[in-house]
Amino acid sequence: MTDPADRSASADHTAPADHTAPADHTGVNEQREVGVGPWEGPWPEGDHWDPELLREGDRRNVVDEYRYWRHEAIVAHLDAKRHEFHVAIENWQHDFNIGTVVRNANAFLAKEVHIIGKKRWNRRGAMVTDRYQHVRHHGSVQEFVAWADDAGVPILGVDLFPDSVPIETYDLPRRCVLVFGQEGPGLSEEVRQAAVDTLSIAQFGSTRSINAGVAAGIAMHAWIRQHATIAH
Repeated sequence: MTDPADRSASADHTAPADHTAPADHTGVNEQREVGVGPWEGPWPEGDHWDPELLREGDRRNVVDEYRYWRHEAIVAHLDAKRHEFHVAIENWQHDFNIGTVVRNANAFLAKEVHIIGKKRWNRRGAMVTDRYQHVRHHGSVQEFVAWADDAGVPILGVDLFPDSVPIETYDLPRRCVLVFGQEGPGLSEEVRQAAVDTLSIAQFGSTRSINAGVAAGIAMHAWIRQHATIAH
């Protein structure tokens, strides 16, 4: 399978293509409008508002809190409250899971996503969330490990090794980087040797492993459960 060309929004106001609502009982699909239309009433005041979005409507894939906000204002607001964990994924064979990892990192507000290996990756699965998530590239494992050492961020691998510790019972440090291998080969031996610990995710079915994008989401949520303040 060949790796499609990278596809990211060409402008901040570009959102993923509209989706059609599922067919109703008559078998007819109804077109569902994404986002919100032009602002109704007097325009709000503040530098974070985007005049073009207020005038034309906001069709981006953002939560309601950020409707009509400028892209830079959204990123700045997220930066002020990002969590202290990082996420890294190895990319030696153009792993298609990277987009999902980035999307998960945005959802759980990771500090940064680190891509180790090939710089080029398929952005389709990120659903434009890479525009709001800091992504850093490291050309080699050695470069990544040097960054982690300089930043004082312990490396935790996530993979099924005989000596892996169950993530369900592991006391995750507040500052850490969770590292995932690519689909198939898993974590490289270099990353495994650099890791403080490797963690496993409990499985109960017949398959040997789970998708790397899914594993990343589970591991990030494990950190969230231990350290994040959950609003009710």
